[in-house]
Amino acid sequence: MSNERPWAKSPDADTPDAASDNRKSDKNGDNEKLQKVLARTGIGSRREMERWIESGRVAVDGKVAKLGDRVDKKARISIDGRPLNAAPAGETRCILYHKPTGEVCSRKDPQGRRTVFERLPKLKSGRWISIGRLDFNTSGLLLFTTDGELANALMHPSSNIEREYMVRVMGDVDEDSLQRMIDGVMLDDGMARFTDIVTGEGDGINRWYYVVIMEGRNREVRRLWESQGFTVSRLKRVRYGEVFIPSKVKQGQWIELEPKEVKSLYRMAELPIKTVKRNTAKEREVMERQLAKRGKKERRSPASGGRGKSSGRKSGR
Repeated sequence: MSNERPWAKSPDADTPDAASDNRKSDKNGDNEKLQKVLARTGIGSRREMERWIESGRVAVDGKVAKLGDRVDKKARISIDGRPLNAAPAGETRCILYHKPTGEVCSRKDPQGRRTVFERLPKLKSGRWISIGRLDFNTSGLLLFTTDGELANALMHPSSNIEREYMVRVMGDVDEDSLQRMIDGVMLDDGMARFTDIVTGEGDGINRWYYVVIMEGRNREVRRLWESQGFTVSRLKRVRYGEVFIPSKVKQGQWIELEPKEVKSLYRMAELPIKTVKRNTAKEREVMERQLAKRGKKERRSPASGGRGKSSGRKSGR
């Protein structure tokens, strides 16, 4: 466990929302998997498109599509009987949302709980696609985009993108336990490990740690700590790749990413950078108004967010 932040070129627990296809160019000429073509238009993630195909909502050349179908550029695709323009979205929008605990990352919840999509700006065309997920009891940084191809690439297991979390742990954490989580622990779904652990504030049985993980398996951060006999009392994601959660964005608020931040996402995804679509005047007004509500300087707390690239965090060792 080092004192330095482990920055990688492309370089929470969050659940991957991507198919296992390689995102590089298709080896079968112009034919591509149908769900990949649909996701690239920006109407949803590839995983969601697979569900649409399985439920019979998608047709190709007048016939109901099956999961595994491949299409070329000439294919006539329709969804719920309406023709679809299969051309990739030429522009993109990306926003950062500070998720509070008590919200789910699905579009609709059978239990009637609030979803993360309810507070996002409404789109006239396309839809917001979440880049990964956070569980019900986890707060922090969530990214959304209108580009399905970008979302799929950033969530793909091969992307190796760092996710950084602040975690408050109950228990007397010893050096051996920290080292075991760095070396790797066998969980029910395979080996898991933190690539870095840095000791934060606190004393006694409640202490904060900053941990970095390269995957997004379900409840992976919590399960790693539980494997050593410790209880996670609070968990917050503060960084996804090169994007940090700004201190000015409070829980339940969103902010449009700057063009340079959007470019960094495309670099991490190893995709050509698309034109950033400007938000509307009304959306800018809403964004500024929600930030102004808590614009006064607030006293920082350990759970208020990441400390940035130049933080002088003390190592847990």
